[in-house]
Amino acid sequence: MASLDQYLIADRNAEIALARTAAPPSISRDAKVMVLGTNGYETAVEGKNGFVCMVERAWMNPFDSPEFWNPKNRSPICLNPPAARTVLPITLMRTKLVLAGKSKDEVKESIKTAIEKKELPALEPGAMSYMMSKDAYLTDKGGHNMAHLMFYMPLGTVWGANPVDSSNNVSEPFPGSPLLLAPSYKGNPEPIDMFLMGTGVWSDGTPAPM
Repeated sequence: MASLDQYLIADRNAEIALARTAAPPSISRDAKVMVLGTNGYETAVEGKNGFVCMVERAWMNPFDSPEFWNPKNRSPICLNPPAARTVLPITLMRTKLVLAGKSKDEVKESIKTAIEKKELPALEPGAMSYMMSKDAYLTDKGGHNMAHLMFYMPLGTVWGANPVDSSNNVSEPFPGSPLLLAPSYKGNPEPIDMFLMGTGVWSDGTPAPM
């Protein structure tokens, strides 16, 4: 892990604005916004529609990702109400453990134990999120992969999606499929499969590369 200051955004208003770019304004303007503090995520703006926008950091990558500690990562995301209730707690817990100085192995084991003890909520049907910010920095391989939606499903869901590995390389057992199976979660340890679907448009309505 790099020094904490490299992960923080000094200007709180800038982080709020970046978080809101995850989803179209019709959603993000009324969403709750959380920003990263020295002890974890804090509510910066109360919302009215049940959505939660925030800027995730690199430790939400798979545990074997070479980007896991990348301090440049800035990943705006806006979670719908079911995801805010059942996926967001994973993000908050991972973040608290990381900021407490825990190693990757310790974080992973703590999450696994919390799942086994049912201290983290079970995934709700309909959980999804928006990652449509043109200002995101997801990876050193190219800044941003694509504007996309993410759908959270129980582990083992089969949707004919092309899998992405932890280095963001895509294989194509299903040529032409509009769906990607992300490397995050996948039972390692969270019992969730996360599917990505490109939107072809950024949150501000301008065309996005596919």
